[in-house]
Amino acid sequence: MKKNYFLVASIILLLLSIIAFSDNLLTDIGQESNSDPKFIIHGLFFLAWFVILVVQSNFIRKGNYRTHMNLGLWGMGIAIGVVLSTFYVFYAEFEGWSVMPGFVKANRILTLSFTIFVLLAYLKRKKPIEHKRLLYIGTLYVLGPIIGRVADKLGPGGDLSFIAFEFIIWTGLFISLLIYDKVTLKRIHGITWMGIIWFYIVWIFSIVH
Repeated sequence: MKKNYFLVASIILLLLSIIAFSDNLLTDIGQESNSDPKFIIHGLFFLAWFVILVVQSNFIRKGNYRTHMNLGLWGMGIAIGVVLSTFYVFYAEFEGWSVMPGFVKANRILTLSFTIFVLLAYLKRKKPIEHKRLLYIGTLYVLGPIIGRVADKLGPGGDLSFIAFEFIIWTGLFISLLIYDKVTLKRIHGITWMGIIWFYIVWIFSIVH
């Protein structure tokens, strides 16, 4: 677990993204969004982000730190693409804050949080304990559309069941990090606590407002 956690977690996130958009990729490739440039570019950046997480985690697992560092700037470039394409979709699809559903408000705040966490991860790139947690938690922040679509495809149905299914997936991913911290550090790292608390504060705020 100590050596493989972030690789396994990254593979799970990649698989979730493939399940979420399996209709776009495989079963309904003729749908309108597949011919819309903003969604195509947005989707490609997201897919590239999950792929590079797997690749980079594997380099660390194998001890290939030089290649991992060389690919770091590519990862930053992809992260910038994720952020810019996401905010453009927000701009193009939603009128303004007051008319956004709560989950869209949460996704917008968490996308900004992803930006901050990835920037901090880059600044902490020589401190692996902080670096990998910042990247992982930041990635969990932008899972909203993916988990929502996974819940729509695999969930038991009904609004409450849909929300519960999303909550279980997200909370399960956070709990796995708590367990990893306890096993590897014998304590919960401050970044882990901060990341989890901020996530739930954002969701509560977005629902209330």
